[in-house]
Amino acid sequence: MPNDKVYIHELIDVIGHNRARYMHHMTANWCPVAREERNQLCFGVWATVGSTGTWPEVVNLWELDGWDGLVGNFEHEFSGGGTQDPSLAEWWAAAADLRRGGKDRIIVPAPWSPTIDELTADGLRGEVYAHEVVSLANGAAGDYLNAVDARGLDAYAEYGISLVGAFATALRSEGEVILIWSIPTWADWADFEQASMHRDGLGAWKEAVRAFGGHTHRTLMVDAPLAPLRTGRQPQVEDRRPLAEF
Repeated sequence: MPNDKVYIHELIDVIGHNRARYMHHMTANWCPVAREERNQLCFGVWATVGSTGTWPEVVNLWELDGWDGLVGNFEHEFSGGGTQDPSLAEWWAAAADLRRGGKDRIIVPAPWSPTIDELTADGLRGEVYAHEVVSLANGAAGDYLNAVDARGLDAYAEYGISLVGAFATALRSEGEVILIWSIPTWADWADFEQASMHRDGLGAWKEAVRAFGGHTHRTLMVDAPLAPLRTGRQPQVEDRRPLAEF
């Protein structure tokens, strides 16, 4: 079935040495609440590899039941007439000591992009993940995703790399795509990067990318210990541990 979910994509600016604590706080402390109160699933929580991007940074991705699910999420968040869900006061207080802020996007999947339940059922795993933000001309996001489906998937698969998610960013002029890839080993990533740097590397896919005239910013990530792609399930209440242990 086509993927009709809607996603919240977050880039979180972590304070100092708190990244492990923040990732646990998100997965073990927040995810069970989000699932119960908002029917919001954890798609992934990752730490950005600092040598490839911003540090210390965490990337969160949340899956909701389409636009109606996103509306319900926002209604729940702001139903009290304030700007914060009252049931999350304690959680927010703890999170405030771990992060400075962040940048969120609403993103919509390509119809063939898998849901988190499909990925965990398939047992997809990665030692490392690639996170690509592709900046394009206005209106080109749909055509770029079609090109990923037609040529990109096969080009990446030659290096053992599998798609985790393919998305267009909403609330802007269809000029941005976000792609997440699962890479089996660090050595596989190095092989891919060497090929992509070579003039003739990646063949027809590289030609297709040039035709769009866009800009791809690729960073690397590793998933949190309780992330669904690592454990094969959604985080549970019993996963909780005191933050002082991290």
